Amino acid sequence: MSLVRPISTESLRLLHRIYHSSRHHQVRQRAHCLILFAQGWTPYTLASLFSVSPKTVYNWLKAWNNRGFAGLYNHPGRGRKPMFNRDQQQQIYEWTQASPIQLNQVLAQIEQQWSVRVSKATVKRVLKQMDISLLDVNPIGDVATTTRRINPQI
Repeated sequence: MSLVRPISTESLRLLHRIYHSSRHHQVRQRAHCLILFAQGWTPYTLASLFSVSPKTVYNWLKAWNNRGFAGLYNHPGRGRKPMFNRDQQQQIYEWTQASPIQLNQVLAQIEQQWSVRVSKATVKRVLKQMDISLLDVNPIGDVATTTRRINPQI
């Protein structure tokens, strides 16, 4: 595959800088791949070097051709979308406040209100994302409360 967008000396310098200092592993890997491709390495050799398929290397090169440096980064919106929006998360918090020991009641309310079946672990993850923790205040475990953790900003 020939590069439609040639890599200039200035672009190579910037790719080296990105390769050495980017916080994101995938961006560093893609920059390194482009540097080696500019030096004459074949996509199949690069695929074995980076432990990816040749199609992945071609996708990286295509992203460089189409978007330049922006092609090194992932598109926004990748990954699984949240199950609950902010209002629903707030409602889950309020239901948990009303009956902190009975998460089964919260699960039933979620299913009744939004027709969504979720596990206790999902509810706990939602609460954790909101910096809320279910804490047992009694060692026997018959009383539980919810508390909001305060993260001090330094």
